Amino acid sequence: MSVFNSPFLLGFDQLEQVLDTVSKNAGEGFPPYNIEQINADTLRISLAVAGFDRSDLTIATEQNQLIIRGKQIEDTDGRAYLHRGIAARQFVRKFVLANGMDVADAFMENGLLHIDLVRPEPVEKNVEINIR
Repeated sequence: MSVFNSPFLLGFDQLEQVLDTVSKNAGEGFPPYNIEQINADTLRISLAVAGFDRSDLTIATEQNQLIIRGKQIEDTDGRAYLHRGIAARQFVRKFVLANGMDVADAFMENGLLHIDLVRPEPVEKNVEINIR
């Protein structure tokens, strides 16, 4: 039985789906990432994407998820590697975003892909309901 089945939690059925999605994505280990708080309303996700070019990466938001995909094109210049330790595999990294979170910026620097997210100002909504 789920904690979200409580009669006092109304309209939270989607939250259970979000938690399920997060738990499925938790086991992904590549690429490694950091999440830092830049200021009160801005977060920065930094992914280690050494060996990836900007054209190898896509960033999108779909159904309250931030999705980063990386796919490198195979080398066609005839290189012969004696050892290949820099990952050249494709990846998909997903982060669930709260309602209203927006991507403010994305840039690459020193092999890291930085994505800045802005948290919306909370709006308190108090409404008195008339009884008919």
